[in-house]
Amino acid sequence: MANIPVGTKGEEKLLVTGDVAIDFLGVEGARVLGTPYLIAWLEMTARNSIFPLLDTGYDTVGAHVDVKHLAATPMGMNVTFRSEVIAVEDRRVTFRVEAFDEKDKIAEGTHQRAIIHIAKFAARVQAKAASA
Repeated sequence: MANIPVGTKGEEKLLVTGDVAIDFLGVEGARVLGTPYLIAWLEMTARNSIFPLLDTGYDTVGAHVDVKHLAATPMGMNVTFRSEVIAVEDRRVTFRVEAFDEKDKIAEGTHQRAIIHIAKFAARVQAKAASA
């Protein structure tokens, strides 16, 4: 299925724009990177770090997230997301994840992804949808 070494690292960068900033506080100066986007970028950083190591027809899906959002990042700042594989158990890969803006560490935690066979996963999803 895959040989994923502990220690495999990934890194992604994002410029915080209105597309990923909250807007519900009603004050333009209070628009910051939203926590759901922060988590999504941490997840994708982890996914992208191991995707090239997977066999054809396989990918990963998120299974668990435990992240602290430590500091606000205003629009216009760049964020660097990092992941590192800290454990591999059968089809489960666990990562240490963190994010930094230009001033602070803004997030830290762990994330687990499950390795899936895409065609089998799609068939199960379609069967579930059909039975609803």
